[in-house]
Amino acid sequence: MTSFIFAWPVLGVAFLIFGIAALVLTLVVTRTRSAQTTHPKIWNLKDQLSRPPAIRRYRLYRRTVISSLAAVSVLLVSVIGLSARPSQATHLTSSSQSRDIVLCLDVSGSALPFDRQVIAAYLALVEHFRTERIGMSIFNSTSRTVFPLTNDYKLVKTQLTSSLRALKDVQSQKSIDSMSKADYQHISDWLAGTQDRKDTTSLIGDGLMGCEAMIPGFTVSATSRQPRVAPASIVFATDNVLSGTPIFTLREALQQANLNSIRVDALFTGANQDMQSRPTLDLKKQITANGGTFLARTNSESVAGLVQAIERQKIRQASQDQTIDVTDQPQPWILAIALLTMLLFLLAGWVRR
Repeated sequence: MTSFIFAWPVLGVAFLIFGIAALVLTLVVTRTRSAQTTHPKIWNLKDQLSRPPAIRRYRLYRRTVISSLAAVSVLLVSVIGLSARPSQATHLTSSSQSRDIVLCLDVSGSALPFDRQVIAAYLALVEHFRTERIGMSIFNSTSRTVFPLTNDYKLVKTQLTSSLRALKDVQSQKSIDSMSKADYQHISDWLAGTQDRKDTTSLIGDGLMGCEAMIPGFTVSATSRQPRVAPASIVFATDNVLSGTPIFTLREALQQANLNSIRVDALFTGANQDMQSRPTLDLKKQITANGGTFLARTNSESVAGLVQAIERQKIRQASQDQTIDVTDQPQPWILAIALLTMLLFLLAGWVRR
C-alpha cells in the first residue's frame, strides 16, 4: 500500500508559523506607518476612470494584483510543503527464507545405473526452490564436490544437465562394458575423485559425512545439538550397499548430522527387487529414526514427496514485520515553485508597466 506523507512535518509547521508571524508583522508595520502619515489624501482619478478604456485597464490591474497575491500565497504554501519533505511511503511485508540443501549422490557400481534417474529428480527438485542455496556432492570410496552451495540456479541446472549427459548411456553394468572408449572416458572424467581408495567402494557413512562437511558451521566435535541460523538439509541418494571399511558408519554420520541440526532425507536408488533387503530396511529405519523421510526411486511421487518433506522444516522467516519504504517526492513541489516564480515575475513586470 502506498500513501503520501511529510517526512519532516515539524519543520513545515515551523515555516508556517514563521510565515504567519512575518505576515502579521508586515500588516502591523504597514498600518502604523499609514496612521502616522499627515499628508492629505488627494484623489484625482475620477475623471480618468470615467473613461471606458481606463475602466478596463483598472479592472485588469486589480485582477492582476489579486492574481499576484494568490500566486504568492500558493508559492508560500509550496515552499512550506517542500520544507516538510514530501515523500511517498510504501508499506511492505518483507520475508526472508534462508536454507542450505546438499544433494548427496552415491555413484558406486551398484547405484550408478540408477543415478541418471536420480539426477533428473534433482532437476525437478530445483524447480521448487527460490531462495535456497544448493550444493551437490558425489561419492564412492571418496567424495567429490560437483558444485558448492550456491543460489545461482543457472549454474545448478547447467551442472545437473551436464551430469545427465555424462550418464546418458548408463543403464546397467552390461551397458557400461559395451560403451565406446570416448563415452567411458566421459563417465570416468565425471567420476574422477570418487575412487581414490583401492579395493573399497560405496562407503556410505563417509559419503554422508563429506556432504555434511559442505554445510557451513559443521563440526565433528559437537557433543550436543548445535543451533543453526539457517536450516540445513541433505537429500541422500544411495542403495546403502557397503563394500569396504568406512571411517564413519551410517549411524555415526547420521548422529553427527543430528548434532549439527542437519536434516537428512533418503532417496533409495537400488533395484526394485532390493526394496525389502536388509541394507534397504536398515537405511529406512535409521533415516526415519533421525527425523528424515525415506523415499523409493521407483515411486512416481518421490520428488513431490521429497519437496514436501524439506518444506516441513522450520524455515526462518526473518521478517514478516511491516516495514515502510520512504521515497522523497519533491518533484511536483519544485515544479510548482518554479512555475509560480516565473508567473510572479511576469505579473510584476506587467504591473510596473
